[in-house]
Amino acid sequence: MFNKAGLKKINLRHYDFRIFFTIIVLLSLGLVMIFSASAPRSVARYEGDAYFYFRNQLKNTMLGILGMLILSFVPYRLWSRLAVPAVAVSLALLCVVVMPGFSSLTKGTNRWIYIGAFNFQPSEIAKFALICFLSASLAKHTERLKSFFKGFLPYFFLLLVFLGLLMLEPHLSATVILTVVACVVLFAAGARIRHFVFAGAPLLLGAYAAIMSIPNFEYMRNRIFSFMNPGLDPLGDDWQIVNSLYAIGSGGMFGKGIGQSMQKFFYIPEPYNDFIFAVLAEELGLFGVVVVLALFGVLVWRGVRVSIMAPDLFGSLLALGITSLIAVQTLFNIAVVTATVPVTGVSLPFFSYGGTSMILFLGQIGILLNISKSAHVDSVLPANELNAAQRVLN
Repeated sequence: MFNKAGLKKINLRHYDFRIFFTIIVLLSLGLVMIFSASAPRSVARYEGDAYFYFRNQLKNTMLGILGMLILSFVPYRLWSRLAVPAVAVSLALLCVVVMPGFSSLTKGTNRWIYIGAFNFQPSEIAKFALICFLSASLAKHTERLKSFFKGFLPYFFLLLVFLGLLMLEPHLSATVILTVVACVVLFAAGARIRHFVFAGAPLLLGAYAAIMSIPNFEYMRNRIFSFMNPGLDPLGDDWQIVNSLYAIGSGGMFGKGIGQSMQKFFYIPEPYNDFIFAVLAEELGLFGVVVVLALFGVLVWRGVRVSIMAPDLFGSLLALGITSLIAVQTLFNIAVVTATVPVTGVSLPFFSYGGTSMILFLGQIGILLNISKSAHVDSVLPANELNAAQRVLN
């Protein structure tokens, strides 16, 4: 007979604590690096207050951890019912952010919505909303993916709507990340490679033509040209990446030590944000870089394992989407910082300064933990008790 008390014991004890502890270590390292990377700029901007950015990041981290803990106890299947409203809200916010009066132009882009002292990036919400919707819909309609026109194409058109709104900001990094993550989820659900080729080839050609011809995308063209001609304009378009590479190269094997970076002193613009990995490499060296990459590797490995062990297809796709988002954004950030791809604004998860990204990423980790708990219950209970177990969990 099904033992409800025994299930509750499993329910409380069998999260994937490797994910939890890996996140805590990454957050701790991230806070140390935020303080080190931001202190000079904070002193200069805020009347000698070296802790301004650190305090904000600590507050955002605490809020994110609270959200992570709460969502780890919320049954993940709830997100299947919220998938459609989430997509509708995220699309509405992406429309609002490009409307005059709702956002302000920052470095030639409109990416933030300002409501009094509160501000956030709709693109961060859009990433999770699309993952959630694709996971919920594909879990119910996997057979449709066998058809290009009735199955694959509707999801592709939805992705195009998201990408079009992101490019209006414009936000190239979010566009690339969302495309890759959506393709991972679609492929895992059963989409065929030839469908990606048929739909992706015109998309790539259209994106290239738009970037090369539309006046609003001039900064993208400049960065691509700079990437193709490295060192041609070291005091202009190449300034960020040249100083980033100086920082990484001067770190050596074990780095200069915490707080000893030179490039953070107004050489790398906003070193506490997109280029925080360069400061990390300068201060902690190759050893520190390997440790951080290993921690991200453990997180991705455990996330993939949760996806494989999930008790249903929705949980599997949702876990894979969240894990893919973390992996793709991390790799993209490191590729930018190391001049492997053209420079574009993309944050390093759990390290870069910013509230929207931090809180949403930690919230998604909470969802991943909840899926891991359900996966464990599925693996330890007999098959004839699983339905009863799921009723208790929900």
